[in-house]
Amino acid sequence: MPTFDQWLAGGSRRAVSLRSGAWNIFSRTEGAGDWCTLLHGFPTSSYDWHPIWDRVRRRRRLLTFDFLGFGDSDKPQEHTYSVVEQADITEAIWRAHGVRRTALVVHDYGVSVGQELLARGAEGMLEIDLPVIVFLNGGLYPEMHRPQPAQLMLLDPEQGPRMGDLVTEELFGRGLSRTFSSSHQPSEAELHELWLSVVRRDGHRIGHRLIQYIPDRRQHRDRWVGALETTSVPLHFVWGDLDPVSGAHMADRIAAGIPGADLVRLTDVGHWPQLEAPDAVVDQLERMLG
Repeated sequence: MPTFDQWLAGGSRRAVSLRSGAWNIFSRTEGAGDWCTLLHGFPTSSYDWHPIWDRVRRRRRLLTFDFLGFGDSDKPQEHTYSVVEQADITEAIWRAHGVRRTALVVHDYGVSVGQELLARGAEGMLEIDLPVIVFLNGGLYPEMHRPQPAQLMLLDPEQGPRMGDLVTEELFGRGLSRTFSSSHQPSEAELHELWLSVVRRDGHRIGHRLIQYIPDRRQHRDRWVGALETTSVPLHFVWGDLDPVSGAHMADRIAAGIPGADLVRLTDVGHWPQLEAPDAVVDQLERMLG
């Protein structure tokens, strides 16, 4: 498996202009065939997709990138981050790569961006065609989301800004490991590479700003859930049941909200299916993406 630095060597940073400013966004593309875009989660980066990258690129032209504030993309320290802006960046990246139609695979933070894109599509405001979306663990229904203690601390207006001075690689690894299943615990080497994606460009100092996706979810709940439950875009779900944040309880809510959903439950997997059970995820993607 590649290290984080090796992963970065396979991509590049390019300028993206938005109303909020011009930002350098890391992106990576490889493979041949129909486009498939992979959107990563909090607090890491597109590196999360490395265990499945080589197998999926054999049949698809893959595109992934680091959201603003993540990985090797710009990390402005005083910026007001939002899911809506990250969806704007997604569309800008698609334009830059000439993408007009793409499958979408999303995880964690990325599921909310996916919901925003679905809502734009329903409103006739999306420039591209989404033929299919595959969701991995994330807070699709914000009332069911169970944030971890570190996330609650980041949300606290007094504690949150101080976290950047207090967090260490050891604390980061300990907290992240709790979201993996007991049978798929990451090694110290794996946690180190994930840590590198966070601390690059001083990203560990803006966690209290990036965590605002949680209130974003509450604010946009009706629009995003409505888009999820009423879309004509085929939806599929690959879900780790042992995720303490958005696991079996979220999967049950998906099944109730979208009757007959193509929901594959990985009973021994936690929050990170693509890291914990990459072979199972690839097998499902091959079926779901066609």
